[in-house]
Amino acid sequence: MRVNAQLPLGIRLRPANTFDVFVPGADAEAVAWLRERARDGVTYLWGARGAGRTHLLQAVCHQAAAAGARSAYVPLGEAGLVPEVLEGLETLEVVCVDDLQCVAGHDEWERALFALFNGLKARHAGLVCCADRPLHGLGVKLPDLASRLAWGPVFQLHGLDDEALAEALQLRASALGLEMPDEVVRYLMRRESREPSALFGLLEQLDRASLSAQRRLTVPFVREFLEGKGKDGR
Repeated sequence: MRVNAQLPLGIRLRPANTFDVFVPGADAEAVAWLRERARDGVTYLWGARGAGRTHLLQAVCHQAAAAGARSAYVPLGEAGLVPEVLEGLETLEVVCVDDLQCVAGHDEWERALFALFNGLKARHAGLVCCADRPLHGLGVKLPDLASRLAWGPVFQLHGLDDEALAEALQLRASALGLEMPDEVVRYLMRRESREPSALFGLLEQLDRASLSAQRRLTVPFVREFLEGKGKDGR
């Protein structure tokens, strides 16, 4: 993957955010479209926090990289970004824009996004945009941009129920080389936040801790780890 040099150096794809470890749940249609057609015109995704928006955008970029295509992931909620960050991205095969709600209604951003759309369309490249609300509630002021965003398919992301979230946790653990018994999954889901990103971040911490301690993921080990975190305030 090649990302425009103007993007802040801190913006990186998470290695685990691939299609292989994404459990589609009720969003199978959206996932299938992104796997096959993300580089074909414009796609709009929306859903609440924890619905998997960022994971899917980064999965599109990972897949593009594996196919030798150039892509960029642009999180508009990141502090310090300016509209000029989009310049030059029209030369890529697919651009994934996250948190569109953060810039909707801002003239300079909307003009920059419209120019990006036109540049990508001229090359038959793809633009995937995500927000936390549907298009009609986004508050885009530039009529041409609003209409262009609706040219392609629009998918609402619903997130995961408990069964699918448990499956996703075990898939993530397997990708990290961890064996995660069902009782550990149930323990974490009873005790911790059900937000997927929080659980996945905790899993990465458990991976490092189990490797350091040379211990398997068991309920006693996870309990000790979480109690230690609480004492340390981490």
